[in-house]
Amino acid sequence: MSPTKSETTRSANTDEQQAPISVVRQFLELLAKGDVDGAVDLLDEDVDYINVSLPTIRGRDRVGRMFKAMEKLSGSGFEVYFHGISADGGTVLTERTDVLIWGPMRVQIWVCGRFDVRDGQITLWKDYFDWANFTLAMVRGIIGIFLPSLRAKPPVGV
Repeated sequence: MSPTKSETTRSANTDEQQAPISVVRQFLELLAKGDVDGAVDLLDEDVDYINVSLPTIRGRDRVGRMFKAMEKLSGSGFEVYFHGISADGGTVLTERTDVLIWGPMRVQIWVCGRFDVRDGQITLWKDYFDWANFTLAMVRGIIGIFLPSLRAKPPVGV
């Protein structure tokens, strides 16, 4: 029995949505592995990187330089934990926990992100986070340097 038109359309839509989701997952996972060059290769030449309330960084080269500068910080690292990810066409929305690591300090924050993907490359990366949450995470991270049992643990069940 051949698929109905609605089943064929649903399958095509699923494939179209999975491609941008795969690009975004791969991008963030490459950053987590420390493969900055691989991650930057997934950015469009004219990408806009926006952390809402901070200045926009425009262009693949500038974003790459920022990552390279962060990479040079002694003991720096990044982890990502996905709580949800969905797509509508080339727009991918993520709900995730990002962990910024500097030596023994872990700063674990909740982030929502929007990624626009076109032709397999990210043209927009826009993250939203709460400054109060970030500030508390920084305080916890500093305390965790001296009291390791209080360091943020990776999210459970993701």
